[in-house]
Amino acid sequence: MKMTPTIKLNDGNNIPAIGFGTFQIPSDGSTYKAVAEALKVGYRHIDTAVAYFNEAEVGRAIKDSGIPRDQIWVTSKLWLQDFGYEPAKKAIDLSLKKTGLDYLDLYLIHQPYGDVPGAWRAMEEAQQAGKLKSIGVSNMTPKIWRSFVPQFNVMPAVNQVEFNPYFQQKEIRKIMAADDVKLEAWAPLGQGNQALITDPVIVKMAAAHNKNVGQIILRFENQLGVIVFPKSVHADRIKSNLDIFDFTLSDDEMAQLEALDKGKGQHDPDAPGVLEMLSAYDVHADD
Repeated sequence: MKMTPTIKLNDGNNIPAIGFGTFQIPSDGSTYKAVAEALKVGYRHIDTAVAYFNEAEVGRAIKDSGIPRDQIWVTSKLWLQDFGYEPAKKAIDLSLKKTGLDYLDLYLIHQPYGDVPGAWRAMEEAQQAGKLKSIGVSNMTPKIWRSFVPQFNVMPAVNQVEFNPYFQQKEIRKIMAADDVKLEAWAPLGQGNQALITDPVIVKMAAAHNKNVGQIILRFENQLGVIVFPKSVHADRIKSNLDIFDFTLSDDEMAQLEALDKGKGQHDPDAPGVLEMLSAYDVHADD
């Protein structure tokens, strides 16, 4: 089995360039099955979150895979209601307990509102204690970044944001580049955006390279240095999404894809009411 290429983070850790996303995969056995399949075909990077309610199934699939723990990169994320120093300390331990793991490779501030600095302090301490290898943020726009990151002692290793050819996050990427913060893409295939997956530029390229549209999009993102984790519950799609390292897009093709940027996505973290909407989501209902 070919090794997945890795990307070096600003803290010295190497993250697999492509991972497997588990957002919206239910914890009724579906997550276990999908993660087991992903590990079987060669993924070594799994992305989950407290708010996905499937950490336990991810942990179980990892354990049952028989793959040594240090060969699998596992990400989880801290939800809003656990922000603040003390709540975040408890939440980190709860994520470790649910996944059944001794440490997480990456832990993110999931939605950056409220007592982010307090939560970050707990994450910095957990990193020093070896519970978290790398720490990062998610859904940070330039405005949110500027309001919180200057208060941190440790620079985030990543910012996980919506990213695909139609929304290329140019402004935040410039800010992050100054401190070598890597971008992770959620919705790297546009979350079912039909216009994107039928875009004639991409369709033509797919035919030229004998690849599918998803593979062209993921390869474009990979060549930009973006960390991707496409999600699927279909075995053939799980496998094909990983198969993006045997061809290269030319500079001209990259330029054509960069020209598709529309400058906005489906989710605007700066929009009014986002905090209120997200705050209504209770991640501890089952605990």
